[in-house]
Amino acid sequence: MTKKLKILAASDLHGDTRQVKKLAERAYKENVDIVIIAGDITQFDSSSEDMIGPFLKRGKKVLFVPGNHDSPATAEFLEEKYRITNLQHCPVNYKGIGFFGCGGANIGLNQLSEKEIGIYLKNGFDSIKEAEKKIMITHLHPEGTAIEKMSFRGSRSIKKAIEDFKPDIHICGHIHEAEGVEEKIGRTKVFCVGSQGKIIEV
Repeated sequence: MTKKLKILAASDLHGDTRQVKKLAERAYKENVDIVIIAGDITQFDSSSEDMIGPFLKRGKKVLFVPGNHDSPATAEFLEEKYRITNLQHCPVNYKGIGFFGCGGANIGLNQLSEKEIGIYLKNGFDSIKEAEKKIMITHLHPEGTAIEKMSFRGSRSIKKAIEDFKPDIHICGHIHEAEGVEEKIGRTKVFCVGSQGKIIEV
């Protein structure tokens, strides 16, 4: 029987180094294989220091997408300084699981158009489509979901990507009030995560 991959997924940390240390300790104690951060690592590009290091010191692999608080320059800085992977540009196949995604949002700074979101997700999926299982990570949530009812409108391109590509899991953040919401779109399990983090096994 294939060993399940254990993931710690979080988002919307907004420069909170104390919370990062708590999450890193949890990742270590629960022996997770990989840490996924679904955007808004910083608070409008400030406070990026010590937001990734605690995970790496615990020997954890980190994948991320930027949020609307994380500019392209900040995302590139995090990639280069910590040698972590931005899934928006570099999909990953890890232990038979394909990870792909897209950052940004449809409001505020660092916006992406629906067309751009669709292109990033299509290109990412094409790179990992042969993987046994697939996990899609976005900062923004899909439209027409319980998450959307709690705050801003979601993305029709993310919803379409879920319907077309049928990933096993979709992880998003952005809506703080929706942290912990779980639902299904077709066969895809959708998890809205936040700063407290969520353990997901696949």
